[in-house]
Amino acid sequence: MSVLERVKEAAETLTPAEQLLIKQVIASPRDIALGTASGLAQRIGVHEATASRLAKKLGYPNYAGFRAAIQEEFIVRTDPATRVRNTLRQTSEAGLITDLVSREIEALAGLQRYVDDAKLLAAAQALLKARRIYVFARGNAEALAVLIERRLRRMGRDTVMLAGEGRDLAEQVLGMNGDDAIVAFAFRRQPTHYAALLNHARAMKATSVVVSGSVGPSLVPAGDHLLFAPRTGPQDAFQTLTVPMAICNALVLAMAKEDPRASLEYLETLGQLIDAFD
Repeated sequence: MSVLERVKEAAETLTPAEQLLIKQVIASPRDIALGTASGLAQRIGVHEATASRLAKKLGYPNYAGFRAAIQEEFIVRTDPATRVRNTLRQTSEAGLITDLVSREIEALAGLQRYVDDAKLLAAAQALLKARRIYVFARGNAEALAVLIERRLRRMGRDTVMLAGEGRDLAEQVLGMNGDDAIVAFAFRRQPTHYAALLNHARAMKATSVVVSGSVGPSLVPAGDHLLFAPRTGPQDAFQTLTVPMAICNALVLAMAKEDPRASLEYLETLGQLIDAFD
């Protein structure tokens, strides 16, 4: 069983401190794989014993075993991100744009370690079967929610953009049933109302697709389909939406590939309608 699979199984038992450790492991696996338990604990301000307890909770005999598993799962011999970064440093002048592009390339190059075609296809098929697709996001993730909701609508999917606070959300999901699906976004932390929405979807037997950053494996409850990867930038600094946007684009394309006839028919009709309205 992989590290991430173990984290998902133990997600509901993780303490807040252990969740912070998991986020750090996923965001910076190379640093963690080469460091110590005390180094990891000091990095996020928790006691060293927390790292050892987390390792045992995930089924490893000690922190050394946990670190070895991280090395096996996350550290690959051919590291395209490192090669690209070195190339950029050699051929470009140091500056904001160069630094940003380097980080974006690094994050995108590592995306396939977390999201593969099989996971995309499973999520795409679930959304294609849905009668209605609800979309939920908070904070900066709302930009991605607008993006994917519009693209789903252009493909002929019946969508509902969830907005407002508790009472508003309750009214909007009142008609949800087992034929529906929800696409939820979660990045730095689990959003308010996330748990209530996912629990309601589960109770109604609706399918859930979660697009997330490093916090993904520790979300409670877990989505039926989790598409997550670390975002560009450190956890305690500015982070971009490039990686989750790539996941959204890949998800929409996977849906179009799985059902090209319907998708293209709707897009052609849309083109005709745009011409008529213009």
